[in-house]
Amino acid sequence: MNGTLGWVGIIRCGLVQAALGSIVVLTTSTYNRVMVVELALAAMVPGALVALHYAVQMSRPKWGHGSDIGGRRTPWILGGMSILGFGAILAAIATVMVEDHRSAGLSLAVFAYVLIGLGVGASGTSLLALLATHVVPARRAAAATITWLMMIFGIAVTATVAGQLLDPFGPGRLIAVASAVALAGCFVTLIATWRLETGLTPVSGGAAEKPKHKFRDALAEVWSEPEARRFTIFVFMSMLAYNTQDLILEPFAGLVFGMTPGESTKLAGVQHGGVFTGMVIVALASSGPLRRAIGSLRGWTVCGCVGSGAMMGLLAVSGAFAPAFPLTPAVFLLGLANGAFAVAAIASMMKLAGAGRESREGIKIGLWGASQAIAFGVGGFMGTVLVDVLRAVFNDPVIAYGGVFGFEALLFLVSAVLAAQIRVPGTAAPAYRAAPAE
Repeated sequence: MNGTLGWVGIIRCGLVQAALGSIVVLTTSTYNRVMVVELALAAMVPGALVALHYAVQMSRPKWGHGSDIGGRRTPWILGGMSILGFGAILAAIATVMVEDHRSAGLSLAVFAYVLIGLGVGASGTSLLALLATHVVPARRAAAATITWLMMIFGIAVTATVAGQLLDPFGPGRLIAVASAVALAGCFVTLIATWRLETGLTPVSGGAAEKPKHKFRDALAEVWSEPEARRFTIFVFMSMLAYNTQDLILEPFAGLVFGMTPGESTKLAGVQHGGVFTGMVIVALASSGPLRRAIGSLRGWTVCGCVGSGAMMGLLAVSGAFAPAFPLTPAVFLLGLANGAFAVAAIASMMKLAGAGRESREGIKIGLWGASQAIAFGVGGFMGTVLVDVLRAVFNDPVIAYGGVFGFEALLFLVSAVLAAQIRVPGTAAPAYRAAPAE
């Protein structure tokens, strides 16, 4: 294997990401629906719990630093996945308890979602750090695409299978399905990471240098690096722009364009199809023989952000031309640009994480993961609040949604400027041009 992760190793990491996504989708989707529909709780209850799990992920830098010091990532991946699985099972139990013992059930749910956030932070951060340390530069875009798409695959399969198994719905069935998904995810992770790090050396070609600094000192040193700091701000701004439309696009399609629930749901599918296509295009262009002719990862990141901003700008004025405006093609192009910038940014993150004097991949990726988690937690909530405020002021959904989309367009353009300023010190080693096929 020549010391680096080949395609089989990358796919094994993708299996871990798929397992992670399969467990998380229960906590962000299934439990949410049960609490609101079957238990008739206010929508803000599951919303607050999901926001809590994002807030807890501010601990990601700490987890990343721990894996840096330990020198091995797989124990942290396994430990984090175990915590995540246990939290998901507890969350199912808590959801069932809420009906008859509301206070106790909600208290247990808070504890469970804290565990979920900790588990996602530990396993997800360590997995990305493993990829950043041991995937050659020429394969990072493809590795980012593979792991991301396998996570989406895990989410889709789990949502479909779990949905079938949950009917007819019952409390015991919910706990059984959640337990099966959690245990399966942990088992897949165990198999996928078995002896995965054996024989691996950092892509830089040298021996792994374990940082000896304390966490606060290490974090301060990472933050003092201009590129790391600039990339942290870029991640927050771009993910804030990316996620602000998440909860308002379908209502916009229904209120302004008169789409039915089925049609607006299909619109979300069109957007994800665009994201998929954009990711595949960038992965092929950045990993194949045309990568030098087509452009750098930074170029793809900038173009993706500019394209996303342009499409958000079109959506901002689309309501004035409803229903004649071609909303579906516009949403597909938005997804295409989103996918292009997202996968290019992840691949750039892997490259930037390996730059520096010491082995700091874990704490750097943890810092950027925390920035993303904060942006995701804030973005979805902020989008709905801004729409409500603008509708209350102008009493016009076209202006309200258009104003939020315009704000997102501005965020994307700011993100493009930030991405253009990021410079990654040369870390690629010519010796790895012909990467092993494993």
